[in-house]
Amino acid sequence: MGFLLRWLFAFLLLAATYNPTDYNFVSWAMAGSDRQWSVVVLSGLVLLIGYIIYLRATLRSIGPFGVLLILAVVAAILWVLYDFGMLTLEDRSLNIWLGILALSLVLGIGMGWSHVRRMISGQSDMDDVDE
Repeated sequence: MGFLLRWLFAFLLLAATYNPTDYNFVSWAMAGSDRQWSVVVLSGLVLLIGYIIYLRATLRSIGPFGVLLILAVVAAILWVLYDFGMLTLEDRSLNIWLGILALSLVLGIGMGWSHVRRMISGQSDMDDVDE
């Protein structure tokens, strides 16, 4: 259940920032000059905090190579689905949702990888502490 919540929050964070509908931060912030810019800046900062938390945890737990490896596995799965005719890549909005899904999987796995490593190896990870 923990992984699903981490993945869901990552998916919502990415989808709230940008998606093919009109209901996203980028479209909302760029639409019209009648926006209250204080709310736009506050919303952008909240999203930025979410990204910092997820990216820092992901890069510390799986690193850049792990990110590339997860993206390669997701790309291979999409390639298999495409080869078997179960997926078509003609729809631009579907491609954007697939990109959001792939990136959210990377962030969700990165956020929870320490828990998986602890279950497999029985060893806990500790952050580096400066004394």
